[in-house]
Amino acid sequence: MDIVASDICKAFGNNEVLNGFSHVFREGSVTAVMGASGCGKSTLLSVLMGILAPDSGRVTRPERISAVFQENRLCENLTVSANIRLVTGKRYSRREIAAELEKTGLAGCEDKAVRELSGGMKRRAALLRALLAEYDALFLDEPFKGLDEGTKRSVMEYCKENTRGKTVVMVTHDRGECEFMADETIEL
Repeated sequence: MDIVASDICKAFGNNEVLNGFSHVFREGSVTAVMGASGCGKSTLLSVLMGILAPDSGRVTRPERISAVFQENRLCENLTVSANIRLVTGKRYSRREIAAELEKTGLAGCEDKAVRELSGGMKRRAALLRALLAEYDALFLDEPFKGLDEGTKRSVMEYCKENTRGKTVVMVTHDRGECEFMADETIEL
């Protein structure tokens, strides 16, 4: 199912963030959203996900969604595996989770509390949690921020492989991420 945004307007007080935004995010494709800081990219994602209601306009989207926000939104006192299982349930065994962690450079971290991880490790755990959830649309808000270049490249490759044929909307400031990940790039 496509994600369809029709004439979306959203303001916070006198600050109009989105004014008549319309776009069809095609099923099975990755769309990158770029623009200057404060132009409404994260607000757009929140409206597309149904977290924020638009002041006017309409969004149609699949019901099952997954997301990586600007903040990792992990449960700091839980282990990495427990954080992943919160959204994936029993769909993945401990062995399968460990294998996916290894693919993202987090081998041996499955039983570590999230609070013990570095910022880049937390980011990869948050991304992995979103990718392993059952979803029809995935929303990514600066998913690779805080990763060094080598790690970023391998995580982007993992993400691209694991979102093939999925509907993805990704906010980024990095044109290289767009070129590698996206089928389409739109600018706000």
